[in-house]
Amino acid sequence: MPGDHGSKVDISFAGRFTASAIAACFAEVCTLPLDTAKVRLQLQKNVVAGDAAALPKYRGLLGTAATIAREEGAAALWKGVIPGLHRQCIYGGLRIGLYEPVKSFYVGKDHVGDVPLSKKIAAGFTTGAIAISIANPTDLVKEGVAALWTGLGPNVARNAIINAAELASYDQVKQTILKLPGFKDDMVTHLFAGLGAGFFAVCVGSPVDVVRCPLLLYVKSRMMGDSAYKSTLDCFVKTLKNDVQKLFVRKPAS
Repeated sequence: MPGDHGSKVDISFAGRFTASAIAACFAEVCTLPLDTAKVRLQLQKNVVAGDAAALPKYRGLLGTAATIAREEGAAALWKGVIPGLHRQCIYGGLRIGLYEPVKSFYVGKDHVGDVPLSKKIAAGFTTGAIAISIANPTDLVKEGVAALWTGLGPNVARNAIINAAELASYDQVKQTILKLPGFKDDMVTHLFAGLGAGFFAVCVGSPVDVVRCPLLLYVKSRMMGDSAYKSTLDCFVKTLKNDVQKLFVRKPAS
């Protein structure tokens, strides 16, 4: 991860990219079941809200994961893992692998001492924007080259902001921990820094997700929550035909 202190090892970009991609893929495999369960819970809330007589099928994050595994098989929790790994190989490898070089570029080669938090945020924002601009096609299944970058603007804004929050906070938390007595650059320090980075990324990312285009989020959620869709395009078209009015048209008060 970024922000190493003490004696630094000169690692090539290829080495940083490879290590970052492997780490991102490992995180994807570990967290995808929780993401799948979260999406099912979100979709259930929409159904229950529209039908007062409907009883909730899923209860709690772990309960939802257990129900999915019991009814559909454990493999259902990792549905979509292959496209996710393809995306993380590119996006994760670039956003993390580029962080140190870009941060060094912003502070200058003659910089001495701690890197200002503003430079860390700028580096994270930059690498997030670059990474998603290249990885955006992995989120879409459409014909035509230009269509592969559909929705690039909102994706760049979201991922740049979240990446800045995650990497800058990781770097800053680690820097702070290493100044405390008894701490050194080891696995424990990395673990605490990662926990802090995850917390800040969620705090920053949740409001960003709320204000994004509701239709795009709805389609992504439907893809993860329903096996009836063959592709993103198929899900998008069916959503437009059948469900889009539920998102934007309010029923008249009775």
